[in-house]
Amino acid sequence: MSFFKAFFSSCLGAFVALLVFCFFFFILTFSFVGQLSKEEKPNVPQSSILHLKLDVEFSELQKENLFEGIPVLGEQDINVGLIELKQAIKNAKEDSKIEGIFLQISYPRTGFATLKEIREALLDFRSEGKWVLAYSEVMSEGAYYLSSVADQVFIHPQGEVEFDGLVVEIGFYKKLFEKLDIKPEVFRVGDFKSAVEPFLFEKMSEENRLQLTELVNSIHDQMLSDIAGSRNIAKAELKNISDNQLIRNSQQTVDNKLVDGLLYYDEFLGKLKDRVGISEGDDLSLITYKKYSKSFSTYKSSKNEIAVIVAEGTIMPGISSYDQQTIGSETFAKEIRRARENDDVKAIVMRINSPGGEFRSSDVMWRELKLASEVKPVIASMGDYAASGGYYLAMACDTIVAQPQTITGSIGIFGVLFDLSAFLENKIGITFDEVKTGKFGDAFTVTRPLTQAEKNIWQKKLDDHYDTFRAKAAEGRDQTVEEIERVASGRVWTGDQAIDHKLVDLLGSFDDAIQVAAEKAGIEDDFKVRYYPRQVSFWDNLFNQLDENASTRYIQSKLGDQYLFLDHMERLKELKGAQARMPFELSIH
Repeated sequence: MSFFKAFFSSCLGAFVALLVFCFFFFILTFSFVGQLSKEEKPNVPQSSILHLKLDVEFSELQKENLFEGIPVLGEQDINVGLIELKQAIKNAKEDSKIEGIFLQISYPRTGFATLKEIREALLDFRSEGKWVLAYSEVMSEGAYYLSSVADQVFIHPQGEVEFDGLVVEIGFYKKLFEKLDIKPEVFRVGDFKSAVEPFLFEKMSEENRLQLTELVNSIHDQMLSDIAGSRNIAKAELKNISDNQLIRNSQQTVDNKLVDGLLYYDEFLGKLKDRVGISEGDDLSLITYKKYSKSFSTYKSSKNEIAVIVAEGTIMPGISSYDQQTIGSETFAKEIRRARENDDVKAIVMRINSPGGEFRSSDVMWRELKLASEVKPVIASMGDYAASGGYYLAMACDTIVAQPQTITGSIGIFGVLFDLSAFLENKIGITFDEVKTGKFGDAFTVTRPLTQAEKNIWQKKLDDHYDTFRAKAAEGRDQTVEEIERVASGRVWTGDQAIDHKLVDLLGSFDDAIQVAAEKAGIEDDFKVRYYPRQVSFWDNLFNQLDENASTRYIQSKLGDQYLFLDHMERLKELKGAQARMPFELSIH
């Protein structure tokens, strides 16, 4: 009897192994065929409309999902690269087959500086006499900000437009730590270094409230100015509508001239047909962004190269993650060094979208940027964020270009350690003891409280790092340390505010930064642009996504809604050592 049990168990195991093998073979084959199909240029019919559905996660460069279209594995948020999207809009402007753009957006997952970049690209598209029509059932504040650039804006008859001002929201963890018997040991320099406040307080400090109030008002003011220009409505009138929430239903959006009409989707399609001059019974040629982006090439032949080094994410030591979620100092220092030593590279643009990170890693990259700036133009282009460690990179560059809504500055330092001894003893039942050779043990210990002498050492280290930060900022911005201190202390600014404080040189887009680089290098009419770090290989991407999807989905399935807390705890691991970064959690909506 045991023989048959063993036999059938072996057969079952072999059968399961075969199924797993077939499953992964199917995935590999599907992905490989998908990669090959990307090489084929799709046909774009005459009188086509570029359909931009932008309820997506934005990144600086496109991140491909190899499993898109495959159930479970492919159920990821669609990602759109800002740079590729702008290239598609620019190409569509010159493409005789594209008559206009259908913009559809409700809840964009990005910052206002990115939306400003897209907005300017759409304005440029319209400058050639082409049109943009926007339609959605509902529009958030950011969605309407972008949609308002269109020739006409329409919403569903029962739709909504959020137009009641911006909110900055920060999460605080003090009570959570108290419940768990976790004591944060916090060190900081700068009155406005609010990154540590979520660990210490239950609400904002007055200093933090002041800086965030001024910051959000600056972003809102720029937003109202842009909408006023596009919709031909007085800015004061828009502010009154926003401050008093005068838009409470769809009809009021029309009455207050925020939108041009209330239409069902089929009625809006009729508007599009009128635009391209086809009858009601004919089919529209709507071409998606993803499909259109494969229909053209951005290749340009030139011996002169502008190297764009895209630094997006949190600054950390070592090698960048495969999907560029972190800015690894080793990876980026090598890329900057290669660009400096490459004679074909005539200028470097450092594209920064980062809230900062580890101080020493920022300094490693600062050094390479400083060396590069001694031999060729190095321009900083700021995205949604270029704060703290992100600004540390920018201040090594010759010229800093930011959008008015870019969040920048935050010249300050902090450090956080967590005393887990009470948590481990009271909640889990684990205690620790130690022996050591001198007065001081592990400076990063979490199993006991720090001594006062250890705390003093930590604070002195941060004071020294802050002095370095200020001195290098003063050197890079051609100011005195005293002048820098007046805008430092960890305070954050918008690009619009930063230019008044001489932290930024120009307000403009990524394209403006490229043009500045070309002019400084003397190659205005003859250059090509290449982006670094290069994308990982197809197979590396494949196996990394397989591993990431499987592990993430398994953990989410086990933890459910509590996965959010695990995600926050994982981020706490990044806070080891001196930090130059933005507030821990900052949401503007």
